[in-house]
Amino acid sequence: MFGGRLDANSLGAIWHSGMKAAQAAHGQTLVFDLVQVSSGDMSGAAFLATLEKAHGAEAELIGAQEWLLALLKRARLASRAAARPEPRQRVGALDVAAAAIRLVAASISFIGEAVVAVCVLPRRHRMLRMPDLLGYVDQAGVRSLPLVLLLGFLIGLILAFQSAVPMRRFGADIFVANLVALSLLRELGPLLAAVILAGRTGSAYAAEIGTMKVNEEIDALTTMGLDPMTMLVLPRIMAAMLVMPVMTLALDIAGMLGMATVMRGFGFPLVTIARQVQNWVTAGDMYGGVFKAVCFGTAVAAIGCRAGLGTGVGPRSVGLSATAAVVGGIVATIVLDGIFALVLYRLKL
Repeated sequence: MFGGRLDANSLGAIWHSGMKAAQAAHGQTLVFDLVQVSSGDMSGAAFLATLEKAHGAEAELIGAQEWLLALLKRARLASRAAARPEPRQRVGALDVAAAAIRLVAASISFIGEAVVAVCVLPRRHRMLRMPDLLGYVDQAGVRSLPLVLLLGFLIGLILAFQSAVPMRRFGADIFVANLVALSLLRELGPLLAAVILAGRTGSAYAAEIGTMKVNEEIDALTTMGLDPMTMLVLPRIMAAMLVMPVMTLALDIAGMLGMATVMRGFGFPLVTIARQVQNWVTAGDMYGGVFKAVCFGTAVAAIGCRAGLGTGVGPRSVGLSATAAVVGGIVATIVLDGIFALVLYRLKL
């Protein structure tokens, strides 16, 4: 028996008792005496529908007014729709191929828009603001230096220790300095710096631009005659291209310091370690690593911005875009590194 107001404010006092009564009447006829209900809202009707669901059958209504019957009808329909499981969609090979084609087409379109933005940059140079560029450089490079130095030192330490233990059996542990220095300068330095850039900066780019997309700020820029590619994308890509060589060299230096720490522990003087590195490492190795770093930084920043511009509707899509930026940046870096390795091998460099 219900009386008075049947709305959101009054449900708290009768919720538990009503649920217990509905469950206790399982297998019997559930009766709702609604004669004394003076007013109510959709919350009250949803409460009645919940009681019927807990009971397992529709209740017999006594004295229900027309407005309450209408609300209860809607609540019953909503309860049935919510309880109905969504059919699982099967994903076939054609769906995967279509999604891949759409991704490639969107990527090509983004690259084309970026190239056009670079070509017309002299006419739109006012849209490329220097404070924004410096802020992105600080965000991508300066604030990541502690992490880069720590990771580089640990990588050099681990590589040197893991290499020195087996090479000491053959009396070749002095060549650990050559191995670690070449590995860092040619491969690991730019690769690890790109992974850090993808994790810290690529995801941040996607989240920032994705939030602007969700809040329709990018549409507002377009309405005002401003090019989002020039204002939002180009500064971020330029910042990544500028900071990646510095991050790579910092990681290389920290890694060689970690290697020198291990070599000193095995009894080698610093002069011998420096001589080994100097005799085996050339300027071409460093230049090749820096060139790779610039390419990796460009790819990571572009993928992050592309993921942000492709953000859908709702806050959840921002997180998906950030995840896609990190995964895409790391995968693109590894693929590019494999291509560089093949090309350099063919060129015998």
